[in-house]
Amino acid sequence: MALVQSARRAAGPAASRLFSTASVAAAGRSPVAGLPKALPRPAVSSLWMVGAAAAPRRFAGTAAAGGVDVTAPTATPPAAAAKKEESEKEAASYWGVAPTRLVKEDGTVWKWSCFRPWDTYEADVAIDLTKHHNPATLGDKVARWTVKSLRWPVDLFFQRRYGCRAMMLETVAAVPGMVAGAVLHLRSLRRFEHSGGWIRALLEEAENERMHLMTFMEVSQPRWYERALVVAVQGAFFNAYLASYLLSPRFAHRIVGYLEEEAVHSYTEFLRDLDAGKIDDVPAPAIAIDYWRLPADATLRDVVMVVRADEAHHRDVNHYASDIHYQGHALREVAAPLGYH
Repeated sequence: MALVQSARRAAGPAASRLFSTASVAAAGRSPVAGLPKALPRPAVSSLWMVGAAAAPRRFAGTAAAGGVDVTAPTATPPAAAAKKEESEKEAASYWGVAPTRLVKEDGTVWKWSCFRPWDTYEADVAIDLTKHHNPATLGDKVARWTVKSLRWPVDLFFQRRYGCRAMMLETVAAVPGMVAGAVLHLRSLRRFEHSGGWIRALLEEAENERMHLMTFMEVSQPRWYERALVVAVQGAFFNAYLASYLLSPRFAHRIVGYLEEEAVHSYTEFLRDLDAGKIDDVPAPAIAIDYWRLPADATLRDVVMVVRADEAHHRDVNHYASDIHYQGHALREVAAPLGYH
């Protein structure tokens, strides 16, 4: 059923990207008033989808005019392809569940199993990077102070090693969306109520942050002590954020909003060193080219640009969610900005 829904989504109208141009806290306005308009998102290129024992079926949809073709050829060694196909046959069972493969128009196999072509998008790099939420309440000030205090040891540990810094921070940045989405999911089940789309929006944020990590893993390989630090930090941050979200979702979302503001600042410094030649502008990883529909000749600078734009979008979503709580509303009362990376 999920496969049919994914195909229908790719074949149908392009998904909408929702955005808000002003904080819902302004002038005491209700967050329901003046909801953002939808903008069309480019559809994915034509693909062929084949199952383990099914005839090829045409996957509808055409590439947007002037967009990047996500079906650019990627060579797969025959030996590796044969080994993968053999492992897929071994994984299939009499339950009838077999790995689904996507084949491009040139006959090559879509190489990514962690995301599909209809999950790709072109980042909105025109987003305002200078937006900042001025702390208005004691909770806001505590959230801001907490984030500022956490930045100091990170700066001290990583210095100017922005590749390792990004890799480390993305392992943490992908936690809040998953925690908040899980809490809302369980609450929806307990109370028999809709979520307003916020469960999906927050899990979408977590997945997007995880893809940032998968990208920077290709740029900077972590050392053993950095991996150990990830385990320790993630364990502490997960439990701390879960406790804060259960106590005050408004405070928790505000913390993430300020964290994303710092992320935008960090990636801006990353770009500054790239432009100054202090960091080699190496070719972009193949996973980044396909995920963000970048040109085939994209470089690390292009990747940092789209990642920074994603962080700015996450900043907006979490400040927006905090504002909704600040006005006394529940998230389910306001439609979530789905597709707003």
